[in-house]
Amino acid sequence: MLPSFTMFSAAALASFLSLVSAAPLEKRAPSGPVISSNFPDPSIIKVGGTWYSFGTNLGDSTVPHVQIATSTDFKTWTLTGDDALPNLPAWVATGTPAVWAPDVIQNDNGNFVMYFSAARAANAARHCVGVATSDTITGPYTAQSTAWVCHNDQGGSIDASSFVDSDGSRYVTYKIDGNSQGSGGACNNENAPIKSTPIMQQKVGSNGIDKVGDPYQILTNSDSSVDGPDVEAPSIAKFSDGRYVLFFSSNCYTTINYNVNYATASSVSGPYTRASTPLFTSSSTGLWSPGGASIAPDGQHLVFHAYIEAGSSIRAMYTAQLSWNDNVASA
Repeated sequence: MLPSFTMFSAAALASFLSLVSAAPLEKRAPSGPVISSNFPDPSIIKVGGTWYSFGTNLGDSTVPHVQIATSTDFKTWTLTGDDALPNLPAWVATGTPAVWAPDVIQNDNGNFVMYFSAARAANAARHCVGVATSDTITGPYTAQSTAWVCHNDQGGSIDASSFVDSDGSRYVTYKIDGNSQGSGGACNNENAPIKSTPIMQQKVGSNGIDKVGDPYQILTNSDSSVDGPDVEAPSIAKFSDGRYVLFFSSNCYTTINYNVNYATASSVSGPYTRASTPLFTSSSTGLWSPGGASIAPDGQHLVFHAYIEAGSSIRAMYTAQLSWNDNVASA
């Protein structure tokens, strides 16, 4: 089954309903922006009765390195003003750490694990994914002294997110930042030859950190007319019928073509089959460059960012609530 939802406009709803056969929808109020200040690449987790979202820093050299926002109803959100990751490890560049796309999970021991991307001290043009841990959801988180994954020879690694399968198996999905080695244009990868930007998956142990086996590719950028220079920001959920859905963004985040896309598979490791049309686009939602979506572990609550207006540098946070139906999807 595929998600059906009520979003910001009739156009957005009509666009999505053209993709699926859905049960009657429960109407909900528009949801956004729920954070009007700069809060890119939001992640989402619920602990007790409170929702927490962690966001990219305000600028490449500013603090907090990782922003925190909270909500008790998924409607009204408050920035705490705290830094979830105040101290960066030595492998991170000091002048422009560029801490991006944090994602937080709770492991089998009850501890909290944060995955984050940061610029390397050895080469600030390349990012690695690091991990940090805390006994409490808001931290502060203590980062491991070494990066978790880098893929330096392929351009670096960013946008890690975690998924726990119904059997308790854990996976971390992330992007190899191949466009950092591109030949220019939008996101440095619009000019030929277009570099691959694979979305990778790594199985991990119960602590959410120890790697089990080798990483493998589950998606990559296809024809430039479809993905532009890039695919990124992976986030996975599972339907009750056993199928998996991979949310991701394609095209460049600085352009109006950026979107929230998705693909489905019968196995968490793929192969994933793309939807015929992206889930959210600028034209279907009336938002500027929606992207960076994260799905909550419950599979029903989604957060993403979009520019607050045309020409703005502020990427605000928006929300959507998904509901499920028992019908087989039809295009």
